[in-house]
Amino acid sequence: MINNKSVLSVFILLGVKTDEKKEGVMRKKAIKQQGTQVKVVGYLRVSTITQDLEKNKTDILTYANDNKLGNVEFVEEVVSGKVSWKVRKIKEVIDSLGKNDWLIVAELSRLGRSMLEIMEIIGEAKRKEINIHAIKNNWTLNGSIESKILLMVFSMASEIERDLISARTTEALRVRKAAGVQLGRPKGPGKSKLDQHQDEIVALLRDGVPKTRVAKKYGTSVVNLYNWISKNRLDIGVRG
Repeated sequence: MINNKSVLSVFILLGVKTDEKKEGVMRKKAIKQQGTQVKVVGYLRVSTITQDLEKNKTDILTYANDNKLGNVEFVEEVVSGKVSWKVRKIKEVIDSLGKNDWLIVAELSRLGRSMLEIMEIIGEAKRKEINIHAIKNNWTLNGSIESKILLMVFSMASEIERDLISARTTEALRVRKAAGVQLGRPKGPGKSKLDQHQDEIVALLRDGVPKTRVAKKYGTSVVNLYNWISKNRLDIGVRG
């Protein structure tokens, strides 16, 4: 005979097992999500230390939160845009990111000094399947149709920029040549910081002072000192 107490015990047991099953599923899901968690980097570059980055940080955090990207690791850099990206922190950032990771910037112009350099960075990110988002124009480069169209436009812009640079260089050389300026590297030994100390250096060497000491005294290497002596055909024979 089954009484109410027995039925209640069965429901409680079933409820416990159901809760355990749900907890197990949620635990597995959490572990899976943790294993596939993406890395998100907010890159901030300024040319002077006085520029305020707080608004850019807030905008990047807002985008990351709205799109449930997770924690954002900020990388800040105070450096002129004239410095090549390959010797800046952005190179380290790109190297550290992988497939499906995110690089968020305030605007694409913060990445490089020209459209050519920006396209080079974007190309490397695309090769590694890194997602890029620029806050200012709300541009997302993530392999979608829209991002492919954007890349096509950027590529055209960089090609135009390349042609303009080439045209300006060619025109400048033509004008200089027409003005009688001799183009190319001048013949003979070039200028050296050692030139102004020539008499002193020759005197020291002829007095028997070792070349290593002379090179150190004038802030150069022994190899450069040898080359400089050879180019200028200097007589450094030790006095008898």
